[in-house]
Amino acid sequence: SREEKEKRHKIRHNSSSAADALVKNSKLSAAAPEFVPGCYASFQGHYPEPSLADFVQDFVSHLNSSPGSLESEINYITDTLNSCVTTEEILQELVELIYVQSTSIPNFAYTGARLCNHLSHHIRLSPASGNFRQLLLQRCRTEYERREQAVRGDPGTQKRFHSYVLFLGELYLNLEIKSGKDTPGRANVLLGALKDLLNALFSHPDDPNLMCAVKLLKLSGSILDDTWKEKGQSDMDEVIEKIEDILIDAKCSRDVRQMLLKLLELQSSNWGRVHTAAVSSDATPDNDPNYFMNEPTFYTTDGMPFTAADPEYSDKYQEILDREDYFPDAYEENENDSFCGDEDEMDPEIEEAFERFCMESDARRKK
Repeated sequence: SREEKEKRHKIRHNSSSAADALVKNSKLSAAAPEFVPGCYASFQGHYPEPSLADFVQDFVSHLNSSPGSLESEINYITDTLNSCVTTEEILQELVELIYVQSTSIPNFAYTGARLCNHLSHHIRLSPASGNFRQLLLQRCRTEYERREQAVRGDPGTQKRFHSYVLFLGELYLNLEIKSGKDTPGRANVLLGALKDLLNALFSHPDDPNLMCAVKLLKLSGSILDDTWKEKGQSDMDEVIEKIEDILIDAKCSRDVRQMLLKLLELQSSNWGRVHTAAVSSDATPDNDPNYFMNEPTFYTTDGMPFTAADPEYSDKYQEILDREDYFPDAYEENENDSFCGDEDEMDPEIEEAFERFCMESDARRKK
């Protein structure tokens, strides 16, 4: 109607007048910077600056999905960390973050250990409490001191402890300690720790603990054996004797018994290495075609052999470790179920090997 049209016109006129008054009296400037809430502002724009935890999680996730990118990305990662690790508290946070990632993400232990080695030489901050390497070893010692309780813990506790043990094995192989010598050495403190961890695993010889011990020895057994022999120690002989006792007395499953027998066979063959003359101390992969002759030979799922000379060695070796996990999560969740069903008999080949082992062990004990 005509009255309604006049009313709407009056409202629009009044609104326009009010808006003109607001603009006329406003103290805002068209040249003022754009408003951004403080919690989202950063010096590089209007996005929140990532925390140290976010940055570590992002680059660890990237390295885990692309392990081969470590060499190309490590300088950027180190520079970024050096720019933000400015206090003792932040350095301790960084150590904890990388330790947790290395012991909780499947298949990251090897890359995590290599990452730790690089950071131990390139993180500049070194407070009175210790540098990156010292703080990392202190963190590892915390878990080491819980070993007796961990091997007897619930499945979750055991699983976390086993991840720690394998990470420590990788750390022993990859963490370089630089001294006055030309060639960096390994951390002797880890050598003793690994022996104690093996003893702890053997002190409670259930299947998960024995599987962890086998994986650790397959990973580092040749290096441990050589190092102990160089020091004139018989530690590996003691380890092998414990395994023999477990094979005779412990009630482990058929599959774990098979793993232990294969491990003894591997150790007796010098960890699969070729028996040749010692490699010259100044030999390198470039000047000596036999440089990798004494490296263990492994096989992929399709039967192709490879050694440490293979450019994809780390990825292929990790596949072997994954393949040897005879007990998937489904089995862990049903501990009362028999892994082998109603049949728990050994294969003829394994049974023959076990009988031969028992006879040889008995003969040695009678001597």
